[in-house]
Amino acid sequence: MNVTKKITPLEKSSVRLTLTIPKEDVHAEYQTLVNDYCKNLQLPGFRKGKVPREVLERKYGEDLKREAVGAIIEKAIAQVFDDPDFPRQERPLPYSRPELGGEPTLDFDKDLEFSFVYDVMPTVSVGAWKGLSVETPYAEISDEDINRELEQLRERNAIVLDRDDEAAAGNGDIVTVDYWELDDNGEPLPGTERGDFAFTLGSENNVYHFDDEIIGMKKDETKEFVKTYPADFDDTERAGRTIKLRVTLKSIKEKKLPDLDDDLAQDVDEKYNTLDDLKNSIRERMETRLTERLKDLKINSLLEKIMESAPAVLPESMIRMELESRWRNMARRFGITIEQVIEMMAASGKDMESIQNEWRPSAERGLHSRLIIETLMEQEKIEASDEELEKELETMAAESNTPIEEVKKYYQEENARDYLKDNIRERKFFDMLLAENTIKPGKKEKYLDIMEYNG
Repeated sequence: MNVTKKITPLEKSSVRLTLTIPKEDVHAEYQTLVNDYCKNLQLPGFRKGKVPREVLERKYGEDLKREAVGAIIEKAIAQVFDDPDFPRQERPLPYSRPELGGEPTLDFDKDLEFSFVYDVMPTVSVGAWKGLSVETPYAEISDEDINRELEQLRERNAIVLDRDDEAAAGNGDIVTVDYWELDDNGEPLPGTERGDFAFTLGSENNVYHFDDEIIGMKKDETKEFVKTYPADFDDTERAGRTIKLRVTLKSIKEKKLPDLDDDLAQDVDEKYNTLDDLKNSIRERMETRLTERLKDLKINSLLEKIMESAPAVLPESMIRMELESRWRNMARRFGITIEQVIEMMAASGKDMESIQNEWRPSAERGLHSRLIIETLMEQEKIEASDEELEKELETMAAESNTPIEEVKKYYQEENARDYLKDNIRERKFFDMLLAENTIKPGKKEKYLDIMEYNG
């Protein structure tokens, strides 16, 4: 079937694909469809395969034409998109469903013409990307940073012990409580009860923030109290309300932290003989993380600079897919469903639309940045060789202490070798980007601030 195509660029990185099929081919496709029905259809009064053509067309003429149009459109689309010479930049995005413009009708005296509108991969024209100068913050590992890591290790290696039955609960104790909201008559409100709720006093890790009211209570003691919450309280369900509560303290446990000594170091890992060994290892690990983070900040700053002079028009389908991906990633991080994430957000007074509006600028910057990277990697013809892939697999095997054969088998079975090659290409490009531009040290920041920096 002969198909003539015409691509018309539209706004927001979308195009109109117009296809034209000569009337001779249209008629031939229609004839094939009708002949097929004549051979296989059985109508009352006729044997199978013996239905006269004029009877079939008189009874089902319009239906046959509609079916023929649908079949022709489907065949033409497949023919066009299966053509290896069809330009990649004019193909629809995987998540952009082509929309048919109007409803084509069959007229044997005319060529059949119809069009689809769909989103395509945006193009970006990158000008100067070498010889740029940017300024990024920096940080150094301090004794305070090391000590914070050590305290976290002490927390993870702490022993939790039951306190004496006569002991009063205090800050830092781990308590287990039952609680209810009460009505004006002092009766429990249905649906507000919670049993065996455990948290650390002083953390305010409870929706009612009743830590202060529990301090001083003893095991098995029950207490009623009234709390008034300000209008700007972080939990909108309780903000601006006065609530009466009943709490029963069921258990009190205290956390015994290990001493900061050589024994702790040996408990953390037998490879450490002394506390100094542990401190040195912590510093090395933090230095590695800081170096990687600072490199990311430098790359991001350069990409932001390039993006200023290389605008891109992002199709809505691409932005929508990115936002949906962020929902999935959040659900995966919390180990819950997307619906549960939405419910969790709703509890804080936010709906899906408002969250997406907050995420949208960041999503657009991320997509724009990705387009710059892909464009420049292709422009500079950056590739990853089989030798580089082999070296990458060997490095991964050494770092994970896994036989190289197992690593190779895993990435072969998971069909992830292309993914690894893309990572190698990207790292090579980032190294080139840093080498071709100037990075000046900016403001000195604390380690934690750098690790959380979004600028």
